[in-house]
Amino acid sequence: METSRDDFVIAIRSAFLKKGTQQRFSLLTLILVSLIFLILGSLNFKIIDYIKIGIKEISYRSSFIVSIPENILKQSYITVQNHINLYEKNIKIKSELENLRAQNLLNEFLVLENERLKNIVDDYHVDSNIALAKVLSDKGSPFLKSIIINKGSKHGISLGMVAIDQEYLVGKIVEVNYVSARVLLLSDLNSKIPVTFEPSGILSILSGTGEDHGIIQYSKKYEDIQSQSTIYTSGTSGLFKAGIPIGKINDDNENREKRVEFFSDFSQLKFIKVFSYMKSETE
Repeated sequence: METSRDDFVIAIRSAFLKKGTQQRFSLLTLILVSLIFLILGSLNFKIIDYIKIGIKEISYRSSFIVSIPENILKQSYITVQNHINLYEKNIKIKSELENLRAQNLLNEFLVLENERLKNIVDDYHVDSNIALAKVLSDKGSPFLKSIIINKGSKHGISLGMVAIDQEYLVGKIVEVNYVSARVLLLSDLNSKIPVTFEPSGILSILSGTGEDHGIIQYSKKYEDIQSQSTIYTSGTSGLFKAGIPIGKINDDNENREKRVEFFSDFSQLKFIKVFSYMKSETE
């Protein structure tokens, strides 16, 4: 019994020894083959070059075939992710569209309500006789501030029409010739227009100073006028349409006066719009 057990152990050892010999032999064989390929490759044998090319082609093709499932999974993941992102963007866009529709309805309501209120108070709110005029020259008096434009009665210009730079008020027509007209600027000493301040809604009079700014006069709530308030035409006395932007209040000066800094630079005027307002026809 003991003899048979020893024979079994000896048989296993011999098997492991044989396997280890085969492994060492195969490793030595690979090393020798690699050395031979390196030596022959350095000697530029065409056969070795063909073998190298063949091995490379096989490895490239094999790597491509092996990577196909991975690429398919990756592409599928990207497609699904894009679909999810597109769905989320679609939900967001729908929400923004609904908000815009609601805002448009509100704006439409405000516009219609504004039109009704203007009809009630009999205000001017329709533009007419719009003309684009070029500034030809200005009168260089130190106190009188006015400009000459190249449009006159021939082009439908009449006294009292409004002069606008972009959307900002700059003055009104005070003299009309056949092919020219004179615009009295807001900075002129003779310029006095009714204005309102936002957001307080205080009414006052804007007077010119002969310089590049105006001042606020004749206000019952002078001390309540806040710095940086925006000034618009008030529309009272029917001189101008209400709501035309003019400038901002800046009381940071030595005299502590309510100085108005105009939105437009009157010294840089090249083109202005001249037009009048008429009342809309209502039933």
